[in-house]
Amino acid sequence: MIPAVSPGSAFSYAVARRHAGLIERSGDARVVVSGADRRSYLHGLLTNDIASLTAGHGCYAAYLTPQGRMIADLRVYELGDVILLVLGRDVKDTVVTKLDQFVFTEDVQLGDVTDTFGAVAIVGPEAAAVVAAAVGLPADVVAALPEHGNLRATFNGQPAIVLRVTDLGEPGYDVLVEASALPLLRDAAHHSGAVDVDEATAEALRIEGGVPRFHRDMDEATIPLEAGIESRAISLTKGCYVGQEVIIRVLHRGHGRVARKLVGLSLIDGAVPESGAKVQHDGRDVGEVTSATFSPALQRPIALAYLQRDFVEPGTEVTVGDRPATVAALPFVAPGS
Repeated sequence: MIPAVSPGSAFSYAVARRHAGLIERSGDARVVVSGADRRSYLHGLLTNDIASLTAGHGCYAAYLTPQGRMIADLRVYELGDVILLVLGRDVKDTVVTKLDQFVFTEDVQLGDVTDTFGAVAIVGPEAAAVVAAAVGLPADVVAALPEHGNLRATFNGQPAIVLRVTDLGEPGYDVLVEASALPLLRDAAHHSGAVDVDEATAEALRIEGGVPRFHRDMDEATIPLEAGIESRAISLTKGCYVGQEVIIRVLHRGHGRVARKLVGLSLIDGAVPESGAKVQHDGRDVGEVTSATFSPALQRPIALAYLQRDFVEPGTEVTVGDRPATVAALPFVAPGS
């Protein structure tokens, strides 16, 4: 259980929102996919349009079972000579094994580079300046990176990679360097004004941003449409991919209606609810909390929760335990605000 934001975290939260915060990326795994067929190969497996990616661009995607359930969510970056996949460490081995099973005659090679690189995220309005100073690039070049954009750089005389990220609730960048150089990278970021953001504060940023996390707000039983990630993770114009039939059936025949949906909950006061806490309407269970925190921006507890589809409209009144709560539109706090 990640603790709620403490009063002592208020400073790092404010810095992340107004200046530049440093967030550890120790939970990420990294896999490179090389070979001439890498884009077409991944295009047939993942939910987003990988085939059209060009060097310096990327996307967010999901990897599904044939039944449309999630195996993982991934950030996909075309670096020009390889594709870099960033995903959770807890699903990396499963994903690599499954991807390898679909390599037949394609010119595709998979490589686990999780321990080769170290990474930190720099988020906030001044993140581009901090990253640019660390890797020796003009700040306007870094700031111009589009969502999921990427570029090669150098740090401490060695190759580095800068990735534009949007999964932390506050826009920013991941910086990848050789694992041995990670302490030097932290020092460089601190020297340029970045302040460490503790885990609880990072969770507050993520939840305020309405960003679901795999194995917390999504898992192997989740259809992407339930988690609300379809607009970011699913291409509706590409060809076949694993699980597409189920997704198309729900979108076209079911008009996008699913039995449950991930929503925001705003609580008036009191303690932050536990993950798994039941949500009720008129004394009947209608869902449960997946993530919760105290929101420094809103000065109240907030949560992400799955609710039955009849109760997902913003403004719907429910209870968490015996405490009143209201369904809220996501994000709670607009990124970059």
